[in-house]
Amino acid sequence: MPEHQVFVVQPHEHPERPAGVTALACLFAFGALVSGLSAVSLLSPGGVLEPMWRLNPRARESFSRMGMWAFLLLGVVCLACVSCAYGFFAGKRWGYRLGAGGLLINLAGDVVNSALGIEPRAVIGVPIVALILWYLASREVRDFFGLTKERAA
Repeated sequence: MPEHQVFVVQPHEHPERPAGVTALACLFAFGALVSGLSAVSLLSPGGVLEPMWRLNPRARESFSRMGMWAFLLLGVVCLACVSCAYGFFAGKRWGYRLGAGGLLINLAGDVVNSALGIEPRAVIGVPIVALILWYLASREVRDFFGLTKERAA
């Protein structure tokens, strides 16, 4: 008689990914797409991507004044967003830390921009980012990323 193989299913390394974490991973992926397209559009002024700047012409002006630094900045933002999206989908601790850090930087920028009157509409982002950070601090999310004492042991 042939020998039978027995397959044992190992328990998941992480608990099931919360829907909010999946949504944030998608948000980071969208941020990577937008920042990447914005960087490319700066390299070809008047090109096929130029109409996207109708959404925020003031940003286009500001980036134009920065020259090549704007392309580099948007490239770094794009890479950070790609990394966060992957880290959130995969449940990586470094992804959690990178995402939370990026959101804290975004929050600080929104507070400064709205307080100084540079971009008054940035005030809308303050409570949104604060709620996302509050969600990231929840036990369910921290468990998923292995950041609670029970999961770390």
